[in-house]
Amino acid sequence: MAAKGDWKEMTDKDNKGSMTVAEAGRKGGETVRNERGREFYETIGRKGGATVKAERGRAFYEEIGRKGGETVKAERGAKFYEEIGKKGGDRVKATRGPNFYEEIGRKGGQKVKKLIEEGKRAARGAAAAAAPPATDGGQDPSKG
Repeated sequence: MAAKGDWKEMTDKDNKGSMTVAEAGRKGGETVRNERGREFYETIGRKGGATVKAERGRAFYEEIGRKGGETVKAERGAKFYEEIGKKGGDRVKATRGPNFYEEIGRKGGQKVKKLIEEGKRAARGAAAAAAPPATDGGQDPSKG
């Protein structure tokens, strides 16, 4: 009979030469990857994410993202984010060229300018609609 604390070892490897649950899972995952390819995991990941979003909403992802970011910040410090941001920026610059940032800056500025103009137009339209109609004092302008 096994000692009281040996139950976990017995369930992990019931017979000599058998695999643990972790080993079996890893082997099964490798087999699926080899048979179906990486795209299969990407597809089922997207489907799972869409299902979770439908069930729990966008706020769920915002919450777990915030919690994850706080955990990383606590473990690695704020400097970590500076380092990965710089690495990402350098990578984009190397991949797309130094003019890329000028292009997106110009496009962003044009978009902001357009939005400001649309906002001003909407404000003028709302003000005109809210203003009382101009009155002429009740007199007929043809009769002077």
